[in-house]
Amino acid sequence: MKKIINKPENVVDEMLKGLVLAHPKYLTRIDGFEVITRAGKKVGKVALVSGGGSGHEPSHAGFVGEGMLDAAVCGAVFTSPTPDQVFEAIKGVKTDAGVLLIIKNYTGDVMNFEMAMEMAEAEDIKVDKVVIDDDVAVMNSTWTVGRRGIAGTVLLHKITGAAAESGKDLAGVKAVAEKVIANVRSMGVALTPCVVPEAGKPSFTLEEDEMEVGLGIHGEPGVEKMKIKTADEIADILMGKILGDMPLQSGDEVVVLVNGLGGTPLMEMYVVNRKVNEILAGKGVKIIDTVVGNYMTSIEMAGLSLSVLKLDDELKALYGAKADTPALKSFG
Repeated sequence: MKKIINKPENVVDEMLKGLVLAHPKYLTRIDGFEVITRAGKKVGKVALVSGGGSGHEPSHAGFVGEGMLDAAVCGAVFTSPTPDQVFEAIKGVKTDAGVLLIIKNYTGDVMNFEMAMEMAEAEDIKVDKVVIDDDVAVMNSTWTVGRRGIAGTVLLHKITGAAAESGKDLAGVKAVAEKVIANVRSMGVALTPCVVPEAGKPSFTLEEDEMEVGLGIHGEPGVEKMKIKTADEIADILMGKILGDMPLQSGDEVVVLVNGLGGTPLMEMYVVNRKVNEILAGKGVKIIDTVVGNYMTSIEMAGLSLSVLKLDDELKALYGAKADTPALKSFG
């Protein structure tokens, strides 16, 4: 295992210290907890809390800031954060308008976030939740009942964050989040496994000429292993499954996210994006925005996922609202 770390057991703590030191204008940390919060907390609006296991950077802490999340809870690598951690995040960012928990559909995440929600309600904190399950690859997997939540979560953070920033109440923000969840679909492919620092070995095996279609962001099994395909063939496979689950009509407007899993060059992601645009243009679908890069990774896994979000007028306006977070910032 070759990694630029110190002790594996310290990697999350040291990562978070480095993250806050890099972005002090954006981020603070709750002492004693793996929780990153928004610097300069904004009062009077619904607060958004998300998170999960570490290893998916820049998700989720990189999306803490104006127009997106108010707190991110960072569990151990590929491990759900504890209820106590989530509860501290809720307490750290709560406002009179309430708190909305954004949970990816993994058994541990759902259980621990819901336990934290009960703890908050016991202290009369107004809190609600949504669960995202955008992965169309499999209905049940190693860590889930039902579909998994993957990179479509980033688009959910963006639009729900805009809804909260605009002053919508808790019910209104939740309604927007549920609309996004109903209209976003994702699917991924991996060319190599990743290595969890404390495990010290690859999470699964693939031959040199193999890829795995539809795997999860923690290396959970996908639909099938197959001989590696060309970029166009991969785009056809992933988009075929996405569009089979969410048919689009000529004139529909969408956002496309081509998300790297950590070890894939931008060159290759742009090649795939070219084919995705061709597929959608052939159906008369209008792409309002295309986002290409590493947004929800799997440590150093080579591969990518595609997400397509169907827009209506409300979602389109919210998507275009201002957001300013470490993962979205430019130099300066």
